[in-house]
Amino acid sequence: MNICVFASSSNNLEQCFYQDASELGKLMGLNNMNIVYGGSRLGMMYACASQVKANGGKIIGIMPKRLYDFGCGNPEDCDEFILTNGMRERKAMMDEKSEAAIALAGGFGTLEEISEMIVQKQLGYNHKPIVLLNTNGFYDNLIAFFSNIINNNFAKKESENLYYIANNPQDCINYILQYDSIKYTYSGKF
Repeated sequence: MNICVFASSSNNLEQCFYQDASELGKLMGLNNMNIVYGGSRLGMMYACASQVKANGGKIIGIMPKRLYDFGCGNPEDCDEFILTNGMRERKAMMDEKSEAAIALAGGFGTLEEISEMIVQKQLGYNHKPIVLLNTNGFYDNLIAFFSNIINNNFAKKESENLYYIANNPQDCINYILQYDSIKYTYSGKF
């Protein structure tokens, strides 16, 4: 199973974020899961990817050429490394090559990537498990914002089934392994 992981590329975070990323990667590898990620050797992205590989999984890196030209690429460690023309093509390819998505803590890019996956699922373009790993309460404010969207009728109550909030890496793996894609079905009505 290929799992798309979105995460920060920063090397300047609290250790708990790297620890959860590493633990998730280890559990993925031990559960015969491969990682589809941004192709970098930086931050939480690499902390997770390197542990997937160290524990028997494969690494599929997908990176826009512009970032690769900046020296951010990690083709050496990847079992498959793909260059794209831009971010939109990268996201589409990451989606196509994965059966599930996990968002670790991250910046604007991570937020944009996981938001698109949620919308794709809301509209019925995918039925994948989507997980936010809430390390150190990182996503608490976003979760509150999602509740605000639903409570003010900008989305249906059933939208809460589009994503799952995990409190630790093992919770992510358990959810994906037990996932029932019928939990949310787009009705065609808003």
